[in-house]
Amino acid sequence: MDNCALSPFNSFECQHCKAERSGKATNRRCNVIISKRLCGLEEAMRIRRLRELQQATKVRKRPPLRRGKISGPLLVPDHIPKPSYTGSNQLPQLSSEYQVHDDEAIDCMRAACELAARVLEFAGTMPSITTNEIDKAVHHMIIDAGAYPSPLGYGGFPKSVCTSVNECMCHGIPDSRQLQDGDIINIDVTVYLNGYHGDTSKTFLCGKVDERTKLLVKVAQECLERAIAACKDGASFKKIGKKISAIAERYGYGVVERFVGHGVGTIFHSEPIIMHHQPILTMGTTDYVTWDDGWTTLTADGKPAAQFEHTILITRTGAEILTKC
Repeated sequence: MDNCALSPFNSFECQHCKAERSGKATNRRCNVIISKRLCGLEEAMRIRRLRELQQATKVRKRPPLRRGKISGPLLVPDHIPKPSYTGSNQLPQLSSEYQVHDDEAIDCMRAACELAARVLEFAGTMPSITTNEIDKAVHHMIIDAGAYPSPLGYGGFPKSVCTSVNECMCHGIPDSRQLQDGDIINIDVTVYLNGYHGDTSKTFLCGKVDERTKLLVKVAQECLERAIAACKDGASFKKIGKKISAIAERYGYGVVERFVGHGVGTIFHSEPIIMHHQPILTMGTTDYVTWDDGWTTLTADGKPAAQFEHTILITRTGAEILTKC
């Protein structure tokens, strides 16, 4: 039986959207998405629903996210097999290949995804420390298992894991900032084991988090679960997006459209691209700013964002979560 492995809810930026951000926009699909995002009336109505539906209690005040000191990349032993993109600071082009896996490949995917899930759960149990310390612990757990931390060196990314705190939507670079009581943090783990990538992420609560932010995190996870339930052989990508949008709109949350899902396997990011069906939910605007490191992406209004992702296997009978602990 042919099977396809997808990481359909991952923060990979659409190549056309990235071109638009760099001033090299094409006239393809992302133009429709951008025009939708910039529709002033629709955004105003969504913000109004947000104010009406969310609880009267205020979100806990916290200072804006500031960058800390970033240490150098950690070493990977020579005997660990590495993806082809390592050693280059160039972001790999999105592969047009649809990765369909046979039974042997699926076994390899299971092993990579199982490791990614275990690493993620371990990272989520760490006390309130710096994100740099999380990166170090994740890095060593991955290489001790004979795997490579996929983010390291991908397009020049300097760390082994993505850690996105509070208003950071995705691609946060671990640094010296100390996690604080009331923070939320998305930890995004991808491992490369036996030639295959396993990819997963989860938003964790740090200490006592205010009720509105906890609700945002809960709804983001629900969006992921409902979307996965809609996945099966022959299902349209549009149906996945509708599941996410319906839940998010019920609570007045924004769904970030810039970052997309993707195929995964021997290649980190490949077709099929799941356009704007990524449950990164925001409490306020879906507009964003990217720091000059080229990676760290924050909500433009400084309000929190939450994200969850799994790698799933599409079979003829449905979808199996490969990164579920």
